[in-house]
Amino acid sequence: MIVMKFGGTSLGSAERIKKAATIIQSKLDDKPTIVLSAIGGVTDLLIEATNRAAEGKVDISAIKKKHLEIVNELGIDTSVFAELDEFETLIRSYSGEVNRMQMDEAVSFGERICTKIMAAYLIKEGVPAKAINAYDIGMATDGQHGNATLLDSSYTNLKNQLSSISELAIITGFIAKSPQGKITTFDRGGSDYTAAIIGAAIGAKEIQIWTDVTGVMSADPRIVSNAHTISEMSFDEAAELSYFGAKVLHPKTILPAVEHDIPVIVLNTLDPTVMGTRIVNKSEESKEIVKAISGKKGITVVNVSTSRMIAAPGFLADLFGVFAKHQISVDMLATSEVSVSLTVDNAEQLIPIMDELKALGDVTVAPNHAIIIVVGEGFKKQIGKAAPIFEVLAQNEIHVEMISQGASEINIGFVVEEDNAEKAVKVLHKHYFG
Repeated sequence: MIVMKFGGTSLGSAERIKKAATIIQSKLDDKPTIVLSAIGGVTDLLIEATNRAAEGKVDISAIKKKHLEIVNELGIDTSVFAELDEFETLIRSYSGEVNRMQMDEAVSFGERICTKIMAAYLIKEGVPAKAINAYDIGMATDGQHGNATLLDSSYTNLKNQLSSISELAIITGFIAKSPQGKITTFDRGGSDYTAAIIGAAIGAKEIQIWTDVTGVMSADPRIVSNAHTISEMSFDEAAELSYFGAKVLHPKTILPAVEHDIPVIVLNTLDPTVMGTRIVNKSEESKEIVKAISGKKGITVVNVSTSRMIAAPGFLADLFGVFAKHQISVDMLATSEVSVSLTVDNAEQLIPIMDELKALGDVTVAPNHAIIIVVGEGFKKQIGKAAPIFEVLAQNEIHVEMISQGASEINIGFVVEEDNAEKAVKVLHKHYFG
C-alpha cells in the first residue's frame, strides 16, 4: 500500500488533473490511497470571496468559472456545483469580521470539490473511485481553528474505516473535524500532513508527495538557477529545511513518517520519470557534508538583556513562559551571561507581550531579518566544516548577527538582514556546489 498526495499546482487545470489521474492509474498495483489539495488557486479565491461576503458583497463567479472550465474539459457532470451552492449559502450568513472557525468551514470546500472532480474523472476512465471527506472517516483534531492538532484516535479510526472501502479512496487533505463537529484545518500546506497521517494509519510502505518540482532542491531554484535535486536525505534534514524556508514539504509532514519509519518520496507530476527525493530515517552523509541551503524571511530578532540573568536560576523559564503563554513559537536562540537573543517569524505577535518582556529586562526588537540554514548530516563530527560558511559571508560583506548550532549535527543557522538573504544563499551555494 502507498499514499499519493497531489498538491494544488499538480491540479491547477484539466490537463494537470488528467496527468495526475494517469500517474494514479499507473500505480494501481501498489494499492494507492489518494490525498488531494484544492485545485491550484482555489483556496485563495475562497478566502477572498468569504471576506468580501462578510462585507456584504457575495460573488463566487470566479470560483464557479474556474471549476466549470475544468469540469467541461474533463467531460464530467457538474454535480460538484452542489458544493459551490452550499458554499455560497454559507458565506451569505457571514457578516462583519470572519472568525477562524468560519474560515475553516469556508476553505474546506476547495478540497471537497477537488476530490469529487478527480473521483468523477477516474470513474469515467474506468477506475472505481470514491471521493471522501477525511473527517467522515475519522480525521479528528482539537478545536484550534486554523492550525489544529491531531487527536491520536484518528489513527485507529482511519485504519478501520479505510479497510472497509473497496473503491479507490480519494481523500480531502488539509481538513478534519473537532469533537464539537466543527470543521478544522491543519494550516496551509496541511495536505502533506494529512497524507502522512493516513500513511501511518494504514501502514503504507511509502508516502509520495507529488508536486511541481523534481524533489527537494539544494536551494530555491528561483534564487539559485543551478540548484540540483537531492536524491536522498534524512527526516531530520528535511524537517530543518521545511521549517526554515523550503517550500516542498509542510513541516508537520515529517512527524508521522518518522514515528512509523515510512519513507517520504517527493516527485514531480510534470515529469514522473524523474526519481525525485527519497526521505528516510537515516541518510548517508554526503562527501561534501552540505546538502542544502535555505532561507526564511520575515524574521524579527528580539534581544532581552539584564544583569539579573547572572547565576539566576529560573530566568529562562520566566522568559520562555511568556512566549508559551501566548503560544508564540521561537525559531532560533542564543544566550550569554547577561542577554538572550531569539527570533520569531511574526512581529505582530510581540505587541501583546512587550510589557511582560520589559518586566524581565531591557528589550530591543529588530524586524526585517532572515534566517539562513546550511543543512547536512555530520557537521558536528567534521572539524572545520563550519568555518568556510562565515569566511564566504565575510568575503561578500554579509554581516551575521546571530549564530545557532547547539547540539544539532545536521545544520548551522544564522541571522542576516533580510536584504542580504538571497545573496547569502547564492554565495554559499556557489561555494559548496559551484
